Amino acid sequence: MSKRDFYEVLGLKRNASEDEIKKAYRKLAMKYHPDRNPNNKEAEDNFKEINEAYEVLGNSEKRSAYDRFGHSWSGQNGFSAGQGMEGGFADAFGDIFGEIFGSSGKRDDSSRFRGSDLKYDLEITLEQASSGCNVDIRVPGWDTCKGCNGKRSKSGDAPKKCSLCGGKGSVRMQQGFFSVQQTCHVCRGVGEEISDPCSVCNGVGKTSSKKTLQVNIPIGVDDGMRIRLSGNGEPGLHGGQPGDLYVEIHVKKHKIFQRDSDNLHCELTIPFTTAALGGSIQVPTLNGKAEISIPEGTQSGKIFRLKGKGIKSMRSSHTGDLYCHVIVEIPVKLNEEQKNILRNFEVSLKDTGGRHSPNSKSWTDRVKEFFS
Repeated sequence: MSKRDFYEVLGLKRNASEDEIKKAYRKLAMKYHPDRNPNNKEAEDNFKEINEAYEVLGNSEKRSAYDRFGHSWSGQNGFSAGQGMEGGFADAFGDIFGEIFGSSGKRDDSSRFRGSDLKYDLEITLEQASSGCNVDIRVPGWDTCKGCNGKRSKSGDAPKKCSLCGGKGSVRMQQGFFSVQQTCHVCRGVGEEISDPCSVCNGVGKTSSKKTLQVNIPIGVDDGMRIRLSGNGEPGLHGGQPGDLYVEIHVKKHKIFQRDSDNLHCELTIPFTTAALGGSIQVPTLNGKAEISIPEGTQSGKIFRLKGKGIKSMRSSHTGDLYCHVIVEIPVKLNEEQKNILRNFEVSLKDTGGRHSPNSKSWTDRVKEFFS
């Protein structure tokens, strides 16, 4: 089968710059690298093809010959495939290897590794979010191993440099015409060996435990916000810095209030007699009770605003408002006497020509106009 054009293999135009060629190669090599596609023959073939393309296009002299002679470039001017691998190609592949295995293969001599960050989901009430509070939580912690007193070995001897990598944490292996740097499989990248690891901690020097932390919940915290507790994540290896603990806030659904940023909303159900005659209604707030004056003729859907009865902003001195949405309740299960009272009341309203039901009259007039 004939070879594909090398520019086509890397997805490039023929006037691509050196930087564009390198970027295209690195992207494809990351995608088709055998370590990311185990037992995938198609990916392996693609990987070989893009390596061959970059071997030529990544070298200015070889590229010039390829542009003139195509795939017969290697027979021109003393060129041969596989030459000139130093420099650009090796550097590009080295960068790719670092991304595939999570590091550039470099490590400091102290073998210190930062611990991982942890996440803790904390559920609080709306009242707690509004007023702020301190909450104790139990999270994973670490204690010095009692079996080895933190020495990591049964005998208490200090670790030795890895016999395979010499303490570097990585080894270089030859694969065909290029070398590959890999994490040392003996020390797993640590660079140290323990001949007799402690059976209690497996050579870590620490054992897992539980610790109690106090989380300061600030006033006005909202659902989904995170609080960082520095240094309370997983411990680092060999003296490395510990990770951080991120506490994610989840505010429970409230029975009465719905939160909208710093504002609160609630439904206010009132009897139809109060809606018609007016009166005073007590409403709950997060800080006690408040009183609303209901004017005569209040309709369902009316919104009353109680200024400053919402939630204090976490980032400013502003405090939100409480919005009460009126729902006029219609009485049910009336006895016959009550029904007669309402029938007589309805007749008295009709005798006034709709003056007491302006919304109903307006809607009726619009319907008549629509059908006329």
